[in-house]
Amino acid sequence: MLRTTLASSKYIVVVAILGIYVAAVALILYEIAVVGSAIVDTLRIGSVSPEGARLLAVGLLAAIDVFLIAIVGYITCVGLFALFIDDTIPLPAWLVIRNIEDLKNNLISVVVAVLAVLFLKEAVARTRDLDLLGLGIAVALMIASLTFFLKINATAPRAGDPPSEKDGS
Repeated sequence: MLRTTLASSKYIVVVAILGIYVAAVALILYEIAVVGSAIVDTLRIGSVSPEGARLLAVGLLAAIDVFLIAIVGYITCVGLFALFIDDTIPLPAWLVIRNIEDLKNNLISVVVAVLAVLFLKEAVARTRDLDLLGLGIAVALMIASLTFFLKINATAPRAGDPPSEKDGS
């Protein structure tokens, strides 16, 4: 009885999957409205200037940042669905998720992109601010540590993997 209960309880993850999916879609739709509003405001003002271009560029970079965060939610949603519910869901080759490590690796890759866009947005917005150096160092350290994690994780043997020649087998 416990085995049956535990086997069927995997479907409780559907609640999390649906919640993440709804949040990701809502975030994408909201940001589309923000981008549309920014474009309409820019056209309405009708002033073409370097400052206007910089403001529009910062707005675009902020939108890319939000879209990437929504993509993190989508990847999480699809990954959890593939891991817990249906592993036959058709996915692009770069998003194949066989275990939780694959899901973490995909998420970390997108987080690195989010950090890079965040820094770029701040660099464009703060043209004369010395705090940019501190932010750049912090972002670089985060990206370096996440890259190190991905590299170590890629070379570590996983449970169930066949022994390699390096293992002496």
